[in-house]
Amino acid sequence: MKRLTLFVDGAARGNPGPAGIGVVVQEGDTLLKEIGDPLGIATNNVAEYTALIRALEAARDLGADAVSVFTDSELMERQLLGIYRVRTPHLLPLYERALELLRGFRETSVIHIPREKNRHADYLSNLGADRVEGRKTARKDPRRSPGPKVEEP
Repeated sequence: MKRLTLFVDGAARGNPGPAGIGVVVQEGDTLLKEIGDPLGIATNNVAEYTALIRALEAARDLGADAVSVFTDSELMERQLLGIYRVRTPHLLPLYERALELLRGFRETSVIHIPREKNRHADYLSNLGADRVEGRKTARKDPRRSPGPKVEEP
């Protein structure tokens, strides 16, 4: 069975504001794909769900049978686990699309992690938001700076 690890993050400066998504797809310790794309003006929750959807689509396209999703959005994790309801109408289509994609895998898990364990996806989401604002980034790539390696908790 092909199991992929997905780290996802969305960033919005203001709520709504310039937004971006960050996705890291790994198989074991091997980086398979990274996405850091601009979204335009969006809320943070829209950015979080959009990052998740892009990650799940990438995993599907890479032939994954199982996915472990790591997010620093406790709200999104709890909504996907059925602990919280999705109350915002504009999030409902994104939530439903995410559930549809999750059902396409034989095994799934969605796990909340602290932001510091999600630094690579956070970096990529902020690059996307920077591009919406039309600015060059001064951010340091977490893979090149000292500190803990981004890995499964």
